[in-house]
This record gives sequence, structure tokens and C-alpha cells, in this order.
Amino acid sequence: MTIELIPLCTITIKLSEPFILPDTPSGTRVIVEVESLDVTGDRVRGHLKGRAAADWLTIDSRAMGTLDVRTLIETDDGALIYTTYRGRLDLSMGTGAMPVYSAPLFDTGDERYLWLNGIQAVGKGTGSADGRELTYEVFEVR
Repeated sequence: MTIELIPLCTITIKLSEPFILPDTPSGTRVIVEVESLDVTGDRVRGHLKGRAAADWLTIDSRAMGTLDVRTLIETDDGALIYTTYRGRLDLSMGTGAMPVYSAPLFDTGDERYLWLNGIQAVGKGTGSADGRELTYEVFEVR
């Protein structure tokens, strides 16, 4: 059985200044709120809805980061899609130099986008040098 990667969308995220909590029991916690989010693709297009979107990142002693992101997207035709993803990034290379790997899941009740509920997506992102912008290429796994 071969895995196929079908292009789904590009997601561009602008981030706020992070809140940093060093030396917690889980490592360094970095909470980064999402300022804006744009989704562009042939099958889905949309933007950030509301302000309750952030990454609750944890970083271990070797500078390996674990993403924990939750956000709400409103499509250009008015559907709401809750999106969550976990992932990894290696911060030892410096901000902006490392790839960011993610595994998004989508939840919606809108009939037009129910197909999103049944897919697993994967993404590879790159960050800006200042760490304030991320761009992901996202694929549906088949």
C-alpha cells in the first residue's frame, strides 16, 4: 500500500510576541497567540475567526519543540472549521532556519466541508527569521 499526498492548502500564520515560561516541569513553555491566519487552496479557503487561537509550545533541554495548536477558521463561504495540530520543530538551528512538521485535524458540522472530518493532513512549514510568521504547505494523506 502506497501513501499519497494530495495538496490541500497553504496556511500563512502571523504570530504575536511569545509568553515564555522557563523551567516548568514540562520544559520551557512558550505560548504564542495567532494574530492572523490565511488558508488558500483549491478546495478550502478562509481566515482566522475570533481571537482564541494559539500555540502552546513546549521545548525540551535539547531545543526540540512540540507544537500544540488550536484555531478556528472561517471559510470564504461562511463555514466554521475547528483546526488542531501537533507537530515538531528543532530550534537548535535557530528561529527561521528549521522546518516545522505538523499533523492537522479538522472538525466541522457544515455539510459542504464534512469531507475534512475524514482526513488526516500533514504539513511542512518554514518560519521567518524573527519567528513571527509561518507558512505551511498542507497535504491530505491518502
